[in-house]
Amino acid sequence: MPFVNRTILVTGASSGIGRAVARKLLSEGHHVLGVSRDADRFQTSMPNFTAVQMDLSHLTGLADQATQLSKDHPEIDAAVFCAGAGRFGSLEEFSFAAIEALMTVNFTGQAFVTRALLPGLKKQARGDLIFIGSEAALKGSRKGAVYCASKFAVRGFTQALREECSKSRVRIALINPGMVNTPFFETLSFEPGGEAGQAIEPEDVADAVLYILHSNANIVVDEINLSPLNKVVKFKKT
Repeated sequence: MPFVNRTILVTGASSGIGRAVARKLLSEGHHVLGVSRDADRFQTSMPNFTAVQMDLSHLTGLADQATQLSKDHPEIDAAVFCAGAGRFGSLEEFSFAAIEALMTVNFTGQAFVTRALLPGLKKQARGDLIFIGSEAALKGSRKGAVYCASKFAVRGFTQALREECSKSRVRIALINPGMVNTPFFETLSFEPGGEAGQAIEPEDVADAVLYILHSNANIVVDEINLSPLNKVVKFKKT
């Protein structure tokens, strides 16, 4: 398939999966709009990179900011939603504000940005919306009531949106990785094992993103589930 230079929005571009995705897209020559809460955390001299400061955890003003972004960059024809946060514990351990905050960054903020981008994407010759979900979107687990709910929301959102966009040229895809070796676990009480095959690397998820973007424009990759060969969960000493 001939190379097509695209303009792709990547959220969470300053670290982890988002950073790996942005780097792979840049290496292929695409124009990347890298979204992060602190745009200074990911800077590059590459002319096809644009840093965008946007915080998906704060809904106030997000709709206006995302709408303005779509107007400033009408050439956007794809978006990869990598931003997210993790917090685990029994429901009683969550304050009401903590429940709202996790749902906002993992789902509602992404829905806001998608809503702003979708009219423009439908005008493109082809469009892609790729969401990074989680294995937590496939099965609820103890201590994960709120986190799983946020990821189940993303999964249901993508399934419904795929139906809504079926008569357009916009494709909706979801990638559900297991434990990925990223700073995601720095503030958590557990982490994946450190040996080969015990965790997914961010570049593995980025490869899945590229597979979707490179696929025949007349097919839709609904979901990709990624798991480490040997899942190992290590609990940190306290």
